Amino acid sequence: MAHGKKFVDEPMVNPELADKAVKLGIGLAVLGLIGCGVLFGSEGGKRQFFFSYLTAFATFTTISLGCLFFVILHHLTRAMWGTGLRRLAENIAGALPVMALLFIPILIGMHDLYHWSHPEAVEADPLLQGKQGFLNSGFFIGRSLVYIAIWVALAMFFRRNSVQQDQNGDVNLTFKMRWWAPIATLGFALSISYAGFDWLMSLDPHWFSTMFGVIIFAGAMVSGYATLGLMGLWLTKNGELKNTLTEWNFHDTAKLMWGFGIFWAYVSFSQYFLQWYSNIPEETAWYMLRAQGGWGNMGLFLIFGHFVLPFLILLSRHMKRSRLGFGIIAAWMLFMHYIDLYYMIMPTLHHHLHFTLMDLSAVLLVGGIFLVCIVRPLKKDAAVAHNDPMLVASMNYDNF
Repeated sequence: MAHGKKFVDEPMVNPELADKAVKLGIGLAVLGLIGCGVLFGSEGGKRQFFFSYLTAFATFTTISLGCLFFVILHHLTRAMWGTGLRRLAENIAGALPVMALLFIPILIGMHDLYHWSHPEAVEADPLLQGKQGFLNSGFFIGRSLVYIAIWVALAMFFRRNSVQQDQNGDVNLTFKMRWWAPIATLGFALSISYAGFDWLMSLDPHWFSTMFGVIIFAGAMVSGYATLGLMGLWLTKNGELKNTLTEWNFHDTAKLMWGFGIFWAYVSFSQYFLQWYSNIPEETAWYMLRAQGGWGNMGLFLIFGHFVLPFLILLSRHMKRSRLGFGIIAAWMLFMHYIDLYYMIMPTLHHHLHFTLMDLSAVLLVGGIFLVCIVRPLKKDAAVAHNDPMLVASMNYDNF
């Protein structure tokens, strides 16, 4: 049922609000940099840094990727409900060029992260010799550059055309982005899957799973919708876009976060069940490591924290529409996304569960830079695609 709303908000955000968020991000990044620098020289600090940094990098990069796919999916399906949120998603995806630069420390720390990058390890291991055609440093770096180039190109393409439409209102730009969306979907799907294989799964080069890339994608979507919702709530709480971003927009964002959370549980269980059922040592070793030394408790925590708890809470329509309820569960899902990646990455370094200050420092460092990247565009460009032909429709639909 339409209510005849019109776009009446100021498309530009109060620069003081954006400045405060940018300063907060810079402060967090500096604090994290100091922490990493101090701890780097401690015993085992170098290797711990690279694993902690990889976890933080993967967390925030996948958030950007989740929002990038939101933009692609918006154009692919010709959806109208998320038009008011799309610019925020474009801004979050717009952090990918900086995330590309933040990938450099991972290249520097390749030998500390990836066992297969050591020639002597390959010579002593027939299995690694069989995978050497794929798992070698040169090909790894080349593939990584291709993944990053695809993501950066897609993020810049969709945001550039969207911002251009703010200036001239050309509806042909909408058709242009729709035309490229199917091709972008294919490039995105392949690149995020192979990046998951290369950057995370190859930490244990003896283990393999065809479901792993899909699990990374599912986590990216959950965290992307959570971040998108939190950013929208932050703006409307401060009086920005309060007539543009409606209760129904947040309801559908919460619903999709909930849906992809179920999908994450489905593919995660599918991976576990197939490898448990086949009971092949090369496959079960990954789970055996994560069943000991306290990691099993984290696995149970993931089941309840990443799936059971949010599933039950977001079953309620009231919780989806509650600003406070949605904000709390969205923040919780971001925390669980980090725990999910921590569970994938850190047992390779530590066979017994324990958190370190380096973990926190890396999150502050990468997270602070990420916050600056997603908020700074609000100082220059409109926070909403105010000349998009479907914006008014996204403000006028009801979701019963």
